[in-house]
Amino acid sequence: MTSESSTIPSRYASPLPTSARQRLQKVFEHAQRCVDKQDFDYANKLFTQCVVEDPCNLVYLQHLVMNLQKKYENNKKGSRLAGLKMKSLRSSLNKAISKGDWENAMQAGCTAIAMNPWDIPTLLSMATAYEQLHSNECELHCLRCALNVDPKDVEVNRRAGSSLQRMGQFDQAIACWQRVQQARPEDEEARQAVARLSVERTIDKGGYDSTLLDSRNGSPTASKSVAQLSKSSEAADDRPPEVRLKEAIEADPTIAANYTQLADVYLRENRFDDAEQLLSQGVNACGAGDMDLRSRIEDVQLRRVGHLSALAEQRYQQDPTEEAKQLAHRYKIQANQVELEIYAARSERDPKNTRLKLDLGLRLKRAGKVREAISTLQGAKDDSKRGGLVLVELGECFQHIEQYKLALTHYEEAIDVIDAPGDETYRKALYRAGVLSTGMQEYDRAERHLTALAALDYSYRDVAERLDKLAAIRNSG
Repeated sequence: MTSESSTIPSRYASPLPTSARQRLQKVFEHAQRCVDKQDFDYANKLFTQCVVEDPCNLVYLQHLVMNLQKKYENNKKGSRLAGLKMKSLRSSLNKAISKGDWENAMQAGCTAIAMNPWDIPTLLSMATAYEQLHSNECELHCLRCALNVDPKDVEVNRRAGSSLQRMGQFDQAIACWQRVQQARPEDEEARQAVARLSVERTIDKGGYDSTLLDSRNGSPTASKSVAQLSKSSEAADDRPPEVRLKEAIEADPTIAANYTQLADVYLRENRFDDAEQLLSQGVNACGAGDMDLRSRIEDVQLRRVGHLSALAEQRYQQDPTEEAKQLAHRYKIQANQVELEIYAARSERDPKNTRLKLDLGLRLKRAGKVREAISTLQGAKDDSKRGGLVLVELGECFQHIEQYKLALTHYEEAIDVIDAPGDETYRKALYRAGVLSTGMQEYDRAERHLTALAALDYSYRDVAERLDKLAAIRNSG
């Protein structure tokens, strides 16, 4: 078997010569001056040189990523051409990693990140490269960058949990594996990882013999000791989550994950006030800059009004009186208003986020603020995943203000851009285009859209009746 040291080229396995380090430091300082002048492209070229020649230097890597995030104004998606080029760039990166060609791997990774510094697959591949180069700090930086993109991503948390466990950072590793469990309660690997990490943490803090966890040690004494420690950890874990998490917060009030996990406990019991108060406490302890906790407070507020609205609607369904109807209506309006205010604030904080623009536009439309909704939704048309839905919503808005040609244009654009013909939004676009074309007396257009819809789903709403009426109109002409 090849030894670990032989898998790393000598230029990376040993420290850089003093002359090379001094030269790179000058390159790095020049790059920083370029950032100050907002010459982000040239700064990236210089930072890339630093990372390729000294890949395990955390400072070089951090500044490479920060410069690119500034270049793209923190838009979370990078270059407009990123989607077209990322696949081949990732392929080059992974191929170089598989060959142990670290210089080309670093060059390919930097090139990919230059297109999109928030691309999770690239960040994970870079983390793999740094793991094999035995650079824990750089590996963790890549994983944390990926977690910042999507804190709930299962694969990212799985990778981060394994890496943190290997580095002995048990509390953070447990938090990652617990997020995997929350997303996939049936995940056996996550359950076993949390249990094992609890034992490892006990061993680490108690100063026990670490060989107790070595599965290759088959002695009865070792097995018995592990069983006892596991039982001890499980007993501790058997305490109510509220008790454990309150104790953890008291021990270290600056760990945000404990607040969010305890808030989830409260939310499962619909204890909205307790959850909001707890998260506000977390913001005070962890710092006002913790946007994840602030967003969680907003999520609690959304859950509360949604819950109250659902209860009022349920009451009306069970007791359809005028009073119950009015109450349900008031709560529905109140819920939409709270959602509108929160999504407006989120969109203001992150003006490049097209998903937030879509969410805000839907609430504005629901509140009857159609012209404002149009302006907001137009800012979300470039959303790569939900562009078709945005176009349909815009079509409905234009139809509401009697701009029928604009409405029909948007419905037909949605039909063209949606890739999945079986998608509900695609069917809705066909239906809206067919109905509106009929009203505009453009019968050929109407028949084309409604026939396409009927071919997909003949039972969709009243499409069959509308096709019959079109046939009758043609026959009468």
